[in-house]
Amino acid sequence: MVTPAPSLPKDFARLSLAEAAELLAARKLPPVDSWHPEREGDSAMEIRADGSWYHEGGRINRPAMVKLFSTILRREADGRHVLVTPAEKLTIAVEDTPFRAVEMKSEGVGQARRLVFRLDTDDLVMAGADHPLRFGRDIDNPDPRLHVRGAIGNGLEARIDRALYYEIAEMALAESASAGAADGEAPAIWSNGIRFPLVGG
Repeated sequence: MVTPAPSLPKDFARLSLAEAAELLAARKLPPVDSWHPEREGDSAMEIRADGSWYHEGGRINRPAMVKLFSTILRREADGRHVLVTPAEKLTIAVEDTPFRAVEMKSEGVGQARRLVFRLDTDDLVMAGADHPLRFGRDIDNPDPRLHVRGAIGNGLEARIDRALYYEIAEMALAESASAGAADGEAPAIWSNGIRFPLVGG
């Protein structure tokens, strides 16, 4: 039996990064990567670009249901997204990314900075080696994303909302200027000991 992830105990804005780290450490997700059921099909579900979930054309308005389904979401090696349980695997259409990063907390500066994001499912993700930030090559179309889970490069990602991207860019530009970045070096943001250039390679 898959149970929904617990809700945040209090408002994200009032959550300290230490409390966020405790929640991250305590979070247990279903072991979807170890489930390989024989029965496959189509869920008739989709996740639209704005993060809303639909089933047979009707919007799923219960946050608890969305949160539950999000815990059994997986991305296959061929790029398909599926909902998987020990009994069955059902494809689900994803228009953009399955998650959206809608709030962010920052603690520290420079290489000591840590960024924690709240997703639209109330999941918390701290950017770092296991959850890298990714940006496009075009500074005018930055395409900011956060790796959530699964294989890096082919796992589940969150689209970072534009307002949060602007916050990240402002911090990166200010720190690059104060650190005297070399000419031609892209501004970058640090989180949990990892440097993420704002322009993808």
